[in-house]
Amino acid sequence: MLQAAGERVPLESDLDDDLDNETSNSTDTTAAEARRGKDIQGIPWSRLQFTRERYREQRLQQYKNYENLNQPHDDLEKECKTPSKGGTFYEFRNNTRSVKATYVHFQLRNLVWATSKHDVYLMHDFAVMHWSPLTRRSSEVLNVRGPVIPPSEAVPLGRVQISTMCVKNNLLVAGGFQGEMVCKFLDRPGVAYCSKVTHDDNAITNAVEIYKSASGATHIMSSNNDAAVRVFDCENFAVLSKFDFNWPVNHTSVSPDGKQVIVVGDNADGILADSQTGKTIGKLIGHLDYSFASAWHPDGHIFATGNQDTMCRLWDARMLGKSFAVLKGRIGAIRSIRFTSDGRFMAIAEQADFVHIFDTQQDYNQCQEIDIFGEIAGISFSPDTEALFVAVSDRTYGSLLEFNRSHANTYRSASCESDRHFP
Repeated sequence: MLQAAGERVPLESDLDDDLDNETSNSTDTTAAEARRGKDIQGIPWSRLQFTRERYREQRLQQYKNYENLNQPHDDLEKECKTPSKGGTFYEFRNNTRSVKATYVHFQLRNLVWATSKHDVYLMHDFAVMHWSPLTRRSSEVLNVRGPVIPPSEAVPLGRVQISTMCVKNNLLVAGGFQGEMVCKFLDRPGVAYCSKVTHDDNAITNAVEIYKSASGATHIMSSNNDAAVRVFDCENFAVLSKFDFNWPVNHTSVSPDGKQVIVVGDNADGILADSQTGKTIGKLIGHLDYSFASAWHPDGHIFATGNQDTMCRLWDARMLGKSFAVLKGRIGAIRSIRFTSDGRFMAIAEQADFVHIFDTQQDYNQCQEIDIFGEIAGISFSPDTEALFVAVSDRTYGSLLEFNRSHANTYRSASCESDRHFP
C-alpha cells in the first residue's frame, strides 16, 4: 500500500453552502422527511446552482480513481455481471451529522462497526466513538490523542493515528499508522494492550480482525505494510504466529471455521492460505490492481475480494481456478465488503458515493444501489442483519446513514427514479 495521497474530488469545494448557522438536528434527515422530498444527506439542492442529477453526472465524469498498476480494463469489462438495480433490500431510516467518521489513509476504509442495531462504533480524528441510534447520543470510547498508557510497565504509545479498526465480542482493536495496535475491552476502563506490532519503517497496520480460531479461542489477526500477518491471543495478547509474504498485506479475512484465510495486498493476485500455518492453498488470479477488501460468506465456501480495478470478485474456495462472478463499481475502488450474518446479502462500498447491496440468493443478479455523495469511511451490517450503517467522511456533509432491512420482499423496477438517492 502506497502512503502517497490519493486523488479525490472533495464535496466541500463543490457544494459549499454556508451551513455554519444550522444545528445538527436541522441537518439530520428522517425517513419521513426523505419521503417528503428532503435529500437524505441534507444537501440543499434548491439553493445550489445545479441539480442533483447534474452533479451526479459531473462526479461520474470527473472522479479520479486511484490505481497503482494502471492496466487496461477492456477485457475485464466483458466479465462483469449486469445486475438489475431495482432492489429495495434496505430502506433509508435516518442520517445524522451528530457523529462523523474520518479516515487517516485514503485506501483504508474499514472504520465503522455495528455490534447491534443500537450500537455503532466509528473513528473520528484520534478517538473511537460510540453512537446509539436509539438514544441519538454519542460517547467517546477510546482516546488515542496520546499518550496511550499500557496496563503493564510497557512503554506508552504517543499519539496514534487510527488507520483501521474492528469491534467484536466486547473487544475493540484499533490499528495505527505507525504499526501500532491498541486493544480495549468495552466493559473495562483503560486499555488492555497497546504496542507497536512492527518497527519497520513502512509499518502501517492496514487491517485488524477479531475471529474464532479452529479451536474456538478468540484471536486477533493484523495485516501490516511490512508484508507480515500476525496472530495474537486475546488473553494476554501474545503473538501466536507470524506469516511473511512477498508484498504488503492490506486485508485478511478468516473463514467461519477458522481454518482458512484470504490474504490480499499490494499484488494483483491474492492468496487463500491455511490460517494455522500460513501455507498457500491457492492463488486468486483475475484482479488487475491492488486489493484492499475481502469477506467470507457465512457458508464458509464463498468469499469476495475488492480491488482498485473497481471490481469485486466472487470465489468458491472449493474451485479456486477462476472467480465465478465479477461485480463492477461505478466510479472507484472497492474498499470494503460485508456479508449479512444470514448470508442473504452482500454489500460492497466504493471509495466514494456508492454502496451496492446484492441478493446472494438471486445469484448476485439483483442489486440495490445506494447513491450518495462523499468519501465512504466504512460500512457495517448489524449482527441481526436488521440494520446497515454507512459512514460518509466530509467536512460539511460528513454523517452516519442508517438503513433498515425491508421485510416486504419488494423489488421495484430499475427504472424507478427515486432508487437513485432514496433506496
